[in-house]
Amino acid sequence: MLAKPAGSIFVVFALIQIACIAAGLLYPDDFRYLSPQNLTILMKAVPVLGCLALGAGILMIAGEFDLSIGSVYTLTAIIMAVQVGNGMSAFIAAPLAILIGVAIGMLNGMITLRFGLPSFIVTLGGLLFWRGAVLLYNGAVQVRFDPEPAFSALFAGTFFGLNAAFIWIILLVVVFHLLLHNHWFGNHVFATGGNRAAATAIGINVKRIKMAAFAIAGGMAAFAGILATSRVGSVQPGQGTGLELQAIAACVIGGLSLNGGRGSVIGIFLGVLLIHTITNVLLLVRAPGFYLEMFIATLIVGAAILNQLIERKGTA
Repeated sequence: MLAKPAGSIFVVFALIQIACIAAGLLYPDDFRYLSPQNLTILMKAVPVLGCLALGAGILMIAGEFDLSIGSVYTLTAIIMAVQVGNGMSAFIAAPLAILIGVAIGMLNGMITLRFGLPSFIVTLGGLLFWRGAVLLYNGAVQVRFDPEPAFSALFAGTFFGLNAAFIWIILLVVVFHLLLHNHWFGNHVFATGGNRAAATAIGINVKRIKMAAFAIAGGMAAFAGILATSRVGSVQPGQGTGLELQAIAACVIGGLSLNGGRGSVIGIFLGVLLIHTITNVLLLVRAPGFYLEMFIATLIVGAAILNQLIERKGTA
């Protein structure tokens, strides 16, 4: 199991869940992990980072990075909220936001591939540029989001006792799992990230695959913004700061290789769940905030080391 892309993270996640459930049953008043309120909070928190991590993860498997997704997440959410405030239907503003996210992702890909630049540098510039564009577009003020009741129900309501956003992330995990692991596109993504020269030699259009991966990353960042804005009913200019690093961290923890060509959608989702589980546990035990950063940092480095050892064993 440890040799599989999501094997190690599954073992860690299962052990942590067993410990949390046991503590919740033994000390229900002091450690309210299993309380309905706490589970609801978890279900509302997971989808936003989950969407960002899915987009970033597919791009990482293709051998590239996107550090601008946090800024794209905020920019597209603000554009959607402003347009709805100006009278546009949310059912039109939301697809418009996704198209803008896709366009920004493709712009990142075009610059990266056209000039042969590292995507890390290109998207680092994008992170700063689009963060500035947020302030240019609407200033440093909060924007309210008051969509139609049907839109709110679709993205922030409750179905069968589950939060709508959590249902969305489950559906997206299923769709991307099928796309990445049961479709020719996924095979091409893995081949492109694993060995670009070999992928080109067997007829794969590497540039087109990478452009598609960049577009997915941008579109998923915008969709994350839609879910977050629908949940709270407003958007802050700085709310996406740091989310790009959390998304990449979730991917690394989930077993993705920093060199590309290795990983799984299930691993990405487990990485997101693990980050939020640890965050939730530290909040429940009232630990200082810096404990979370220290633990996540340790987990990231440990996961990267384990992934590297697995890769070396696989190539030995």
